[in-house]
Amino acid sequence: MKIVRWGAVGAERPGLLDAAGRIRDASGIVSDITAVNLLRGLAALREVSAESLPLAEPSQRIGPPLSGVGKIICVGLNYADHARETGQSAPAEPILFLKATSSIVGPNDDIVLPPNAGKGDWEVELGVVIGKETRYVTTASAMSHVAGFCVINDVSERSYQLERGGQWDKGKGCDTFCPIGPYLVTPEDVPALDSLQLVCRVNGRKVQDGNTHDMIFNVPFLVHYISQFMSLQSGDVISTGTPHGVGMGMKPPQWLQENDVVELSIDGLGQQRQRVARHPI
Repeated sequence: MKIVRWGAVGAERPGLLDAAGRIRDASGIVSDITAVNLLRGLAALREVSAESLPLAEPSQRIGPPLSGVGKIICVGLNYADHARETGQSAPAEPILFLKATSSIVGPNDDIVLPPNAGKGDWEVELGVVIGKETRYVTTASAMSHVAGFCVINDVSERSYQLERGGQWDKGKGCDTFCPIGPYLVTPEDVPALDSLQLVCRVNGRKVQDGNTHDMIFNVPFLVHYISQFMSLQSGDVISTGTPHGVGMGMKPPQWLQENDVVELSIDGLGQQRQRVARHPI
């Protein structure tokens, strides 16, 4: 299944994508897709045919594919080629940091750079959505705790991340810095998890073109590993790292500018498109 939420900010309605790629209104089946009711909601939607549901209103905004996310755990330098472009060695264990949930927006909402930011960057990433409480799980059992997958843009302000002291969180959690979606795709519809192509374009130019088979730490290991340090709850999101091609790694570096257009896609998980704006001082 491909789950989608559509409508104005704060008034999104749940939907299913049908075989023709049209959004069907599922609000008669579930009131919303939230972290609290995630597995119950998915179970209810599995009982219906998308084609039996009414079509959603056309030209609606697409929101994040679930609400009430408790935490976003990100994995740094999880592709060896990305580690190399940043001048760092591949990590012996996953590097973890948190991204504020207030940074979540829809897949096509604007990226709004902070007033004094000057080094905005893009990162196309595979997102993993947890379906139930996950604590000290083994790698073998990890996937039974996963509700689905999505596209994430781990937008970064590199000057805040690397030049302002402290940890990476400062440059990762700004408002609008976590576009998610367009869909939450359930595991049965992502058969090739270890060979998904990730692509990012800026102003039509392809800048990232990677594949999940190049991850240093794969999804089952990451779910297992993170659960050793914190419990994961229904609706928590893991952003699994980005391949090479970020602006910071270019020579000279390329930073996001006002009115730039960023387009991201992952095989089978859909596409995002964001315009870059700047918050007024």
